[in-house]
Amino acid sequence: MSDKANSTLMIIAVGEFSVGILGNTFIGLVNCMDWIKNKKIASIDLILTSLAISRICLLCVILLDYFILVLYPDIYATGKQMRIIDFFWTLTNHVSVWFATCLSTFYFFKIANFCHPFFLWMKWRIDRVIPGILLVCSALSVFVSLPVTENLNDDFRLCVKTKVKRNLTLRCWENKSQYASIKVYINLLTLFPFSVSLVSFLLLILSLWGHIRQMQLNATGCRDPSTDAHVGAVKAVISFLLLFIVYSLSFLVATSSYFIPETELAVMIGELVALIYPSSHSFILILGNNKLRQVSQRVLCKVAHALKRRNF
Repeated sequence: MSDKANSTLMIIAVGEFSVGILGNTFIGLVNCMDWIKNKKIASIDLILTSLAISRICLLCVILLDYFILVLYPDIYATGKQMRIIDFFWTLTNHVSVWFATCLSTFYFFKIANFCHPFFLWMKWRIDRVIPGILLVCSALSVFVSLPVTENLNDDFRLCVKTKVKRNLTLRCWENKSQYASIKVYINLLTLFPFSVSLVSFLLLILSLWGHIRQMQLNATGCRDPSTDAHVGAVKAVISFLLLFIVYSLSFLVATSSYFIPETELAVMIGELVALIYPSSHSFILILGNNKLRQVSQRVLCKVAHALKRRNF
């Protein structure tokens, strides 16, 4: 690939990374400042802050892997450095997905309206169990990520990452199959939290439909605070589901491309698309959260005012 194409793709990667860091850092700072000011933090703010931190780490890992792949591919020759990158990418990926699932589930229990005893019991206790759930999700993600560092062979990594032009040995093919099975298995584990988010989304839709129907029967119109809360939660959850599907497909493209010679471009494009998920979803969450949206509007107004004064 030409240097001009490499430079263009790197500029795009840095741009996506910068946007993601800006959005997620904003979420973390606003919630942390509010935590310090009020000496306590709401459950939704704790989830959003944890999710923002995990996505900042995910963005850093993806960009680091991208830079190494483009600028210093020989660093991966020994396999040790790539194990470290693989571990942290898998870890931050799983943590991010689990925290997003916690957010979807929290929206469901807080906003949906059902009369089932278990739902009512969880709705009452959800604020108390959120910190524990986040810790369990973090520990589970670490446990799931460990096989990445234990079952990879140095020689195989050399074949995959440095794209050495030589006939692959039988050992290389065997290790390649082992690598593929581990990567597929570990990434398939994200289907469970994804399924939980999908179920939460469907139940939110069902709750919204029942709420609107009830309002129509009572002749009170179709819009009220509960309806708006339902719609906002549905938008946040469906945006996560769609973006995660795109991210997963791009991740599979980037991973599978390691097995095919001369596919560095496919890997780079896959990682560029993967950056969209942790970068863009943060702004959707900001727009869907009243506190974050109001703070962002005040910040934008101050920035616009400062730029006007500077121009004059």
